[in-house]
Amino acid sequence: MIQVTRLLSLAAVILLLTIGQVPAQRRRHTTSSKYTPVTAYDPKRDAERDVALAIKEARRSNRNILLEVGGEWCSWCHRLDKFFVDNPALAELRDRNFVTLKINFSEENKNQKVLSKYPAIDGYPHIFFLDAQGKLLLSQDTGVLESGKSYNLEKLTIVLNELSPGKQHLR
Repeated sequence: MIQVTRLLSLAAVILLLTIGQVPAQRRRHTTSSKYTPVTAYDPKRDAERDVALAIKEARRSNRNILLEVGGEWCSWCHRLDKFFVDNPALAELRDRNFVTLKINFSEENKNQKVLSKYPAIDGYPHIFFLDAQGKLLLSQDTGVLESGKSYNLEKLTIVLNELSPGKQHLR
């Protein structure tokens, strides 16, 4: 009787373990459908596809989109990244309200096709704010957000708050 009980217990454990397993093919599909933010300027990326995925994620998560255009060659692009790292409350405000997407601009890949949909860029980094449908809200020269050899916390906070979802965008 004890041996039968042990066998039944073992069978129950095996059954529970196999019920929770997802076939490998379905498991890959599930994990690949999760949005992965584009956090680096990569000339090999498909920027058009990245924008389409960002729009899809913005709709799903009720956020707007912050497109950062620049490149690994751009010292001010790296300063902007560092500024967000050094100001975690600002990064949290950004991440709570925006799907952030970096689009590479370099000799290797100027991403002309996707960037031609937006106003001309005079300097880098450049930020485009889009709504969750992909409509342009603001084309922002980051030079006006600078302070000395860095960025201005108050100005960046204001622009992120003003362009967050649900705000009246008068620009």
